[in-house]
Amino acid sequence: MLIPALDLINGAVVRLKQGDFAQQTTFHDDPLPVAKAYADAGAKWLHIVDLDGARDTAKRQLQLIQQLANATSMQCQVGGGIRTRDDVQDLLNAGVARVVIGSTAVKQPQLVQQWLRDFGPEAIVIAIDVNIDPEGRPFVAIDGWRETSELTLTEVLEPLLEAGCRHVLCTDISRDGMLSGCNVALYKQLKEEYPQVAWQASGGVAGLDDLHQLQFVNCDAAILGKALLTGKFTLEEALACWPNA
Repeated sequence: MLIPALDLINGAVVRLKQGDFAQQTTFHDDPLPVAKAYADAGAKWLHIVDLDGARDTAKRQLQLIQQLANATSMQCQVGGGIRTRDDVQDLLNAGVARVVIGSTAVKQPQLVQQWLRDFGPEAIVIAIDVNIDPEGRPFVAIDGWRETSELTLTEVLEPLLEAGCRHVLCTDISRDGMLSGCNVALYKQLKEEYPQVAWQASGGVAGLDDLHQLQFVNCDAAILGKALLTGKFTLEEALACWPNA
């Protein structure tokens, strides 16, 4: 799949550079026309990041998320500060198809394992955001990328696989919002080690060649954010080079 992304702050479509709220660019004041344009172009899924909810769960943009989830034929996956079972249930009740779990999967893996069992693997996406050390090891970042844990991607992922984890969104933080190209080698390695996982590549997509390279290494999906918003290519062009997207 190719999955266009909308990052939301105070109802507006924004992008952050490497997750830094001090480096914010606002692209659209209203995300609804953007979502409808993506649907009209042929997208089947929409990825929503509630950055307000990530910083303060009391400020979750649930009403807007519900509007987006029901405005088009696209299915939505939503992340940003998902910390409790009620957070998951509220989003599913709002019409979200998949809830994206990040830091909680690192900090409280047993809790997230239970959610995978209770809600089913198709309702949960595990987001694993990584910083690559000089030796090439991916260490998992948490709390909006403000902290890097001492856990590797493998150490976080394998207990969740035992609970049925199927969908994983992996971001190379160094590439996010940089339009510098994907870390194709990372996704190649992950797909070879865990072929049972449906991998979503996130961070750095800058051109159609990045999508061709991801396809070549059998990556299952790609998140398209800044490249679409800045006109590096159109969603129609991207879909044309990714069959069955």
